[in-house]
Amino acid sequence: MNKIFNFSAGPSTLPEQVLRQVKKELYNWDNMGVSVMEISHRSTEFLQLMQNAKQDICDLLNIPETYEVLFCHGGARAQFSAIPMNLLKTSSDNVDYINTGYWAYSAAIEAKKYCDPRIINVSNKKNGLYNIQSISKWDISTNSIYVHYCPNETIDGTAIYETPNFSDKIVIADCSSTLLSRPINISRFGIIYAAAQKNIGISGLTVVIIRKDLLQIPHRKKIPSILNYKILADNYSMFNTPVTMSWYIASLIFKWLKKQGGLKKINERNQEKSDFLYNAIDSSDFYYNNVDLSNRSCMNVPFFLKNNNLNNLFLKESTCFGLRGLQGHRIVGGMRASLYNAMTLEGVQKLVEFMKLFSEKYS
Repeated sequence: MNKIFNFSAGPSTLPEQVLRQVKKELYNWDNMGVSVMEISHRSTEFLQLMQNAKQDICDLLNIPETYEVLFCHGGARAQFSAIPMNLLKTSSDNVDYINTGYWAYSAAIEAKKYCDPRIINVSNKKNGLYNIQSISKWDISTNSIYVHYCPNETIDGTAIYETPNFSDKIVIADCSSTLLSRPINISRFGIIYAAAQKNIGISGLTVVIIRKDLLQIPHRKKIPSILNYKILADNYSMFNTPVTMSWYIASLIFKWLKKQGGLKKINERNQEKSDFLYNAIDSSDFYYNNVDLSNRSCMNVPFFLKNNNLNNLFLKESTCFGLRGLQGHRIVGGMRASLYNAMTLEGVQKLVEFMKLFSEKYS
């Protein structure tokens, strides 16, 4: 079979080495004679996997001991509800939601079920390019309990590379598409959460990194146990049966990242990949990107054909060329190449090669 490169925004491509290990261990994990999908999550063997996975992600992100790592159900959308339920005492508590795009706004809309969030718009369009205000210009409320934002919008391909420094606020970040793609200063945040199907593994698992003192906040009302951070922490993320296969693959991803040299090294690769693709777009009169240079995402690169009538043909021929998942989100159209950790430079080079051939053929 010819090699296929998968540029899907999620579920995303996985490292080839990890897939090979899954295949090798599928019928006989840890020399037990059965699959990891078949054993008890409370068995000695799986508990060891869980402990190793937790230690590995702590090592990769340099997570301080004052933080707890939870492995949760429900994707990032579950956290849209869990966060206000866990942190607010009353529905009148003030919170700030920074609106950078679709996912940040979706979190704010969900929060409206539990409070009246103040939505702060920070995205602009100037000279045809989208940009995001510098964090220093965000109109944060003086009495807000927490500030929620999304540092990478997968649909629009916009990113925030600054790190918030609101010492008197609980800063919360939806890092679903960026966690483990580069180093991050965990101590600047109260909560960081990320769905797994970008850089962590396969769908079903959500990582929540939470400052331990936030586990003690009195709740405004009873919370479903599966969304209660204190209950999850007290039960080592095993209040009920976890998504064992997703947890297993995440554990392999963590070890793979360590073998790659950690997050500093993987960030260098991600920069190289995205720079290569953006340079190809910028040097062409056939394609264009509509995001300001300072806010271009390294993870999700949207691009458009100046002749929209060629979109379907581009997708059809790119698939035949061995490139999948390039269709842009239905909201914005065009194309989108997601360059998560597992995407190789070889894959990006093949995409650029096809883009050049296609433009020469149809320009």
